[in-house]
Amino acid sequence: MRVRSFQLSDVTKVTDLLQVSLSEECYEDTRRAFARQLSFDSELIMVVEEEEGIIGALIGTIDQNLGCIYRVAVHPEHRRRGVGKALVQAMEQRFQQRNVSSIMIAGDEHNKAAMPLYEAMGYAGRMLEAFQKLSIAAVHSVLR
Repeated sequence: MRVRSFQLSDVTKVTDLLQVSLSEECYEDTRRAFARQLSFDSELIMVVEEEEGIIGALIGTIDQNLGCIYRVAVHPEHRRRGVGKALVQAMEQRFQQRNVSSIMIAGDEHNKAAMPLYEAMGYAGRMLEAFQKLSIAAVHSVLR
């Protein structure tokens, strides 16, 4: 498993991964966010690659001094194998390199399945109560 920054040549592979990994409604929302993030800062998109191709992707963003993990997508055949955790850790490092003070998890109805991952990684709190159309589900300080 190799975690790396997104490359422009990954567009089709990541789009295909999102379509396989997400519900139709979530895919449409995420595809738009993916395109937007590509135009702003593709360094905040991470992928996990194995021999068979890209099996995971994370879309993040930074607003002022706050990092946001918008969406984690892992191919269904590769779930529960540490792919999501590796992506979040890589994005945390990217955020630290950019002097982000806090990391937020975007909480929408599509991120509920990933909440155990975020809780296990220290993004605890009353996250599930935050789910609405789109809200911030958790904030994790990176200042040490």
